[in-house]
Amino acid sequence: MLDFLFSWLSHDIGIDLGTSNLRILVKGKGIVVREPSVLARHKKTKEFIDLGSEAKKMIGKTPPNLEIVKPVHDGVIADFDATVIILNHYIKQVHQTGRLIPMIPKPKVVASIPSGVTEVERKAVQDAAILAGARKVHLIEEPMAAAIGAGLNVAESQGILLVNIGGGVTDMAVISLGGIVQGKTLKIAGEEMTAAVANFLRLKYSLLVGELTAEEVKTEIGSALLVGKNEEKKTIVRGRGLESGLPVSLKVEASEIREALSPIINQIVLAVGELVETTPPELITDITKTGICLCGGGAKLVGLDRLVYEITKIPAWVAENPLDCTVKGCGKLLEDEKMLKKVRVTGGLK
Repeated sequence: MLDFLFSWLSHDIGIDLGTSNLRILVKGKGIVVREPSVLARHKKTKEFIDLGSEAKKMIGKTPPNLEIVKPVHDGVIADFDATVIILNHYIKQVHQTGRLIPMIPKPKVVASIPSGVTEVERKAVQDAAILAGARKVHLIEEPMAAAIGAGLNVAESQGILLVNIGGGVTDMAVISLGGIVQGKTLKIAGEEMTAAVANFLRLKYSLLVGELTAEEVKTEIGSALLVGKNEEKKTIVRGRGLESGLPVSLKVEASEIREALSPIINQIVLAVGELVETTPPELITDITKTGICLCGGGAKLVGLDRLVYEITKIPAWVAENPLDCTVKGCGKLLEDEKMLKKVRVTGGLK
């Protein structure tokens, strides 16, 4: 009875605590926060200066007394204190009712975690959310949350294969009857693609670019496969010439960036193929009918669905709003207590 009253009074929250981006959904309101998982703080005092988009703009520009921190690395918490600060800031920001009426309880939180993390890593997420202001925390594996957010019926016996390519982790899983039958987690994803672009420009053109510039190039003309006219895309890249030390601008083609990304993309696609090879035959039959669902920021790469099909011989499709699938899944579970009890992670957690 008390939990029902708390849910009615309190704004329960779904959280996708990603390596690159944080998304928060408030029950009944939708997604209210889409911000980079970045914090700027003093090196000595650890006092935070800014976070989110404003902190991301500071990357590569800070004076010696400041540092830029990405508290989540490869899908798990690498800096606990910074994670608490970020979550506390946004939970307070979105939980307006609690500010106005002190007796209103803290929010219940459903948060996503990569499927390959340890119990210690899971507990770190739970503890961070509790310290940031949650009254209760339920953890959901990212592929499960993303599948629910993509509108797939995970409770049925029909097999689902979902690939979630985030910032630090690529999480893929075969799902049936409300559980993950088998899965695979790679610590290779969007950030490695960005680094590959920067490394390519340095080696081929002796051009040194920052993380933000490399990310822009990847987003603007990056692709996994030649599709239609994407080969004709070009962009101007500005950086510092390693030989002269002076500013340099040059034109880069989509084919070159695809060449830079191909080693990373091939590892991901081959891992999907390996997962297919070890999946039970009955589930493969289902997956062949429904296709492989692609989620996360990496799913937006042009031609990735076709490349997955070429390797696995199973049709692949990109979910609607692939970046939001995981947090939307957390939001749907806030409204479905029965399903939440079925799919949440337990493993010794409170």
